Amino acid sequence: MTPLPTAAVAVLSAFLVLASLSPPSVHALGSGATLAVASDSLTVCGISAARPIRNIQCFRSGQSVALAVPPNVSFSAISGDRSYFCGLREGGGSFFCWDTNLNSTVLSPKRLYINASVPLATISVGDDHICAIVNATRKIECWRAGRSFELPLDDEQFTSISSGSGFSCGILANSSRVRCWGSNLPVVALIQNGFGVIPMASLTLGSSHACGLNAAGFVICKGSNESGQLNVPFNSSFEYSMLSLGENHSCGIRSRNKTVVCWGGVVQYPVNGSFETIVSGSSFTCGLVTGNLSVMCWGRGWPPGGLQLPLEGLILPGPCVQGEDCSPCGNYLLDQMLCSGNGNICRTCNVSITPPGQPPPLPPPLPPSPAPSPPSKALRRGLMAFAIIGSVGMFVGVCSVIYCLWVRGCFGHKKIHNSVQPTITRATSNNNGGSHSNASPPSRSSTLRRQASRAITMRRQRSGTSSKHPDKAEEFSFVELASATDGFSLENKIGAGSFGVVYRGKLPDGREVAIKRGETGEKMKKFQEKESAFDSELAFLSRLHHKHLVRLVGYCEENDERLLVYEYMKNGALFDHLHGKNNVEKSSSFLNSWRMRIKIALDASRGIEYLHNYAVPPIIHRDIKSSNILLDANWTARVSDFGLSMMGDGSSHDIRPFKAAGTVGYIDPEYYSLNVLTAKSDVYGFGMVLLELLTGKRAIFKNGEDGGTPTSLVDYAVPAIATGEVIRVLDPRVGPPELNEVDAVELVAYTAMHSVNAESKDRPTIADIVANLERALAQCDETHGSISSCGTISIVSE
Repeated sequence: MTPLPTAAVAVLSAFLVLASLSPPSVHALGSGATLAVASDSLTVCGISAARPIRNIQCFRSGQSVALAVPPNVSFSAISGDRSYFCGLREGGGSFFCWDTNLNSTVLSPKRLYINASVPLATISVGDDHICAIVNATRKIECWRAGRSFELPLDDEQFTSISSGSGFSCGILANSSRVRCWGSNLPVVALIQNGFGVIPMASLTLGSSHACGLNAAGFVICKGSNESGQLNVPFNSSFEYSMLSLGENHSCGIRSRNKTVVCWGGVVQYPVNGSFETIVSGSSFTCGLVTGNLSVMCWGRGWPPGGLQLPLEGLILPGPCVQGEDCSPCGNYLLDQMLCSGNGNICRTCNVSITPPGQPPPLPPPLPPSPAPSPPSKALRRGLMAFAIIGSVGMFVGVCSVIYCLWVRGCFGHKKIHNSVQPTITRATSNNNGGSHSNASPPSRSSTLRRQASRAITMRRQRSGTSSKHPDKAEEFSFVELASATDGFSLENKIGAGSFGVVYRGKLPDGREVAIKRGETGEKMKKFQEKESAFDSELAFLSRLHHKHLVRLVGYCEENDERLLVYEYMKNGALFDHLHGKNNVEKSSSFLNSWRMRIKIALDASRGIEYLHNYAVPPIIHRDIKSSNILLDANWTARVSDFGLSMMGDGSSHDIRPFKAAGTVGYIDPEYYSLNVLTAKSDVYGFGMVLLELLTGKRAIFKNGEDGGTPTSLVDYAVPAIATGEVIRVLDPRVGPPELNEVDAVELVAYTAMHSVNAESKDRPTIADIVANLERALAQCDETHGSISSCGTISIVSE
């Protein structure tokens, strides 16, 4: 994301200084705000301002973290507690939660609610539960609450809510009294009885205490007071405009100058500076600085004097709302700019509320708001600079696009291995005339078997294996392998690899194997000499051993013949199950379930992770695609075909091979254009495989609705994923995902979308992808109230 130009920030800062002189507001924190913390991991998150898409930015323990959500999804409110935080999507039709304790730089979401017809007004996160107010009825709904978690009565309606450790409280709509509920019954009783019949204007909770403003603008605190968190200093009428509570401390923003005062267990707080909003963790507090809308944190875990977080751009000082009249208190200054012209930020007045049956109390007089004045000369100059910088930036962006297109054309001479997608065949003698240059007629099979027997005897008498590849793989003679495949007959042909044709064979000891035979034609031989595919694959596979890599059994080198022998993968290539002509009906393939497809993706990603992170030195595959992901008898996915692979040097340096290589549709565009190979090149190919699993379409397919025009799967699927319409591009053979499957499928889709970014720096690592797929698979076994399970996998072997 691109931060605002410096000139724009300077102009905005000038306005924000003026805004600090405007009348203060009363705001209840804890019922969803634009700033949230997860205290255990020191995670601080805020909703971006001055951008058309109001996404969430997060900072955790010294570094920024990304959220695996569509880039164009906007959020209206966020709330957090110890280990996680949740965000309410604009419109209130769904909300997502993120576990901040996961060891990943990309946090994966868990959607706990989706119902556009019953939108939520706000959410509030506690230690072990999330509660929300239903927009239409003003009633309470809660999630992740145990059986002992008591809920409010069905006829009770609320204007606001806040959550603590094992309980939540809200303000009743009809009486403005405090009502609490949850599983922490002693604290529930202590707080609710403490407030009694006092009408409250706002309320926010800590771990075991609560504070709020009453009708006359005084702060009232109830609950535990072990550290003095209830002892409010300077408690005059409307002294404070906002409160935030931690485990054993409390903080407030003073109305007259927007400085922060804290009391209780944490005494350190910023002496100078003004803040728009504050939020507290268990033992620290963060605030939104008035001057530049940046976030500053102080308390336990932060440096003395606090730390200003390096979040990009501005953070909203309040939620952007649409269709609401902000009178009589007016709008937040520059709210149209902060909301990008899509909504207003309403200020809340310092007004008291009227208890039922009593006359309204008189509020203290408010200072008059300064009349707006025309922009100064300096301000006009700043706005002009903002416009000029923006125009230059747009011009540079257009030039960059044109340059990239030119580069792609000028570097079109790169060598690409457009390997044939293998299709498992059971050809008859009439296929292609039944001719093959090395096929032996059936009458010769007995002769081959006799020659193979003699070859085995001679091989057993050798003192060792080939001197070229000592002690790395079993060496076979050409006669043995010809016998195992019945003379490389068409009936035994099952596919093609990076440098040859693959046959099914059976060794004399009964082992079923797949034998790849290098082509002997002049064109293919020249390619082999350049790429050294045989030597590369033999060198890699003879030293790699992992359950998600195809195992090498042996090899053969005789004259011009080059053959590799692998363990046989009974269920063939993933490509054939997704795109084979026989896989039309929903019941025709074991892969036509979302859980099974996610499991296969996870298997393959673990194989790639082994190559990138655990092989010494690391290995870049260079040809990740669905036809190189094979399935064994138990439907376990394994990565195959290392003919194009290259070794890394164990560092983060880029590799510049002799020429770009790969398969059209899967090759990393950055690698193709710039000839720079990194591990992220494999990530791009795997992202294409994920899109294939989601859509059931090839990497490049002909769109029948557009006259058969070739279409890239990235162009087809990514726009729908980015707009939150994943369901529109899903493979119809699998059927629509259940509610709990929707979370898992969307997580896979967002992972795929990020993996096929044009620039490698914007793609996740394979370790991040593995973590996301593990989470997606786990989501299929989780239930949340009415959310159904994805079921289990039943493996049937013939």
